[in-house]
Amino acid sequence: MSPAALRQLLSRFPALPFVQAPSLVEPMPRLAAPLGAGARLFVKRDDAIAFGFGGNKVRKLAFVAADAAHLDADTLITAGGVQSNHARVTAAAAAKLGMRAILVANGPAPSQRTANALLDALLGAEVVYVASRDLRAPTMDDIARRVRAEGAHPYVIPIGASTPLGALGFVLAVAELLEQMPAPDVIIHSTSSGGTQAGLVAGCRLLGLRTRVIGISADETAAVLEQQIAAIVDGIRDRLGVRVNESLIEVDDRFVGDGYGIPTDASREAIDLAARTEAIFLDPTYTAKAMAGLIAYVREKKFEQSQTILFWHTGGQVALFA
Repeated sequence: MSPAALRQLLSRFPALPFVQAPSLVEPMPRLAAPLGAGARLFVKRDDAIAFGFGGNKVRKLAFVAADAAHLDADTLITAGGVQSNHARVTAAAAAKLGMRAILVANGPAPSQRTANALLDALLGAEVVYVASRDLRAPTMDDIARRVRAEGAHPYVIPIGASTPLGALGFVLAVAELLEQMPAPDVIIHSTSSGGTQAGLVAGCRLLGLRTRVIGISADETAAVLEQQIAAIVDGIRDRLGVRVNESLIEVDDRFVGDGYGIPTDASREAIDLAARTEAIFLDPTYTAKAMAGLIAYVREKKFEQSQTILFWHTGGQVALFA
């Protein structure tokens, strides 16, 4: 399938124009040099998407929020951590569409709002705080019932908008990438709720690419994430009504460290090195650990000199101001 044919296939699904131009693809020679990289390193700059401070969630919300609008929803409900990038982009989508946003955040209410929590407030979102991650889904369901009882029309968005519909944003993104550069040999990115990686894997296979898609886990074990990603890929196949060739799901969980959002020595090095060599800012929760993975792979000589390696920057740099 060609990129044009894939775009045509995806045109059946409404999408809001949150990504109005392709995000930049840039070479990273100054990062490659101190690592002794023989392979060519590039970065796809979804951190520089203009809408809502950018990031991978913008591509997902373009499809998910369009579905909410199509169903005449007037309230978007989702969940995440207090500093959730997904919650921030959901709040931005709601503001743009004139909807109400209700965010369920696990963790204590901050005494002073900073970073994403500050942006949530500026966007007019209502935030409900719960004690643990396990309480997020039932609390969203309770809020949805209450909103319906009030006569409104809620639309519940799962964590990260990591659904087959949301993942279509990254199926489309692969077509976008091929219009900017030849297919890379490897794509490395941060993976957590699985939707981004599922879309990249499905997009690569639909376009007949042999590109490896390596997700560097921000939290869960490789086994858990691989299962989640495979299920979303199956859902993409069902939505599109086309065959998606079987593909190895590659998740590396060696860079999580002590847990979600907790920096490691390798992630701190990645933040410093990316900023000082390429003026690229990484966040401590997701992209710094993904870049730590890329750096380790290069140092361990896991890539051939003839290969092209693309780091897909999924955003989140707002967290530097938390």
